[in-house]
Amino acid sequence: MTSLIIPKVIGHRGAKAYAPENTLSSIHAAADLGCEWVEVDVKLSKDSEAIIFHDEELQRCTGVNGLVKDFTLAELREMDAGSWYGESFIGEKIPTLEELLNAVLERGMGVNLEIKPCPGREKETAEVMLDVATRIWPDDQPPPLVSSFQHVSLETAMDMMNEWPRGFLMDEHLDNWKEMVEYLQAATININGRTATRDQVEDYIELQKPILAYTINDPMLAKELIRWGVDAVFSDNPDTIMETIDPRH
Repeated sequence: MTSLIIPKVIGHRGAKAYAPENTLSSIHAAADLGCEWVEVDVKLSKDSEAIIFHDEELQRCTGVNGLVKDFTLAELREMDAGSWYGESFIGEKIPTLEELLNAVLERGMGVNLEIKPCPGREKETAEVMLDVATRIWPDDQPPPLVSSFQHVSLETAMDMMNEWPRGFLMDEHLDNWKEMVEYLQAATININGRTATRDQVEDYIELQKPILAYTINDPMLAKELIRWGVDAVFSDNPDTIMETIDPRH
């Protein structure tokens, strides 16, 4: 598996504090702020096209009632994914995974692709995502980090593309976390930094894998987590966190 070089701050869903999340505008905002990596969420449309979107429901980010899984890519592309955030983003589209990866590559960034499947599509989402991503991502670049809360999705990624690093995501501390990390041959341990304790972080450190904490928008909390031994944080306002962690940035 490729060794990872992970920056201390990763833009969450692009730079969610400055542009509508999981859009191309958000990716470019993150790059403009100096982010070296971004994190985005990958789902499937009704017709099994890989798109960048977080929620099961469309309402929050498009104003449309309904579930992502019930709309084709063409229908999703007709929706406005920016006006909810602000007038300057009216007409922003839900990106395809292909568009997202091309934007990330254009800006010279790395990316954490979180597999965020609709229920029952854990395997299919991983398969489609990896089919697209492996076609687009250059062989001479460090590959994306593939993460998920869904163990079936990570198993699929392990079977399909074992050399691409996997991130084991936990919302809360799991009793069997160590067995799962080892079983899935995870490269990173991705934790909820707002609820993790110092003792838990010290346990994770024993496996000698990078620990990534989400979603940290408080600079003081970011400093504390890094002092505990966390390697990187995901943030909606990555510039604020970068300035606190490294004032020279």
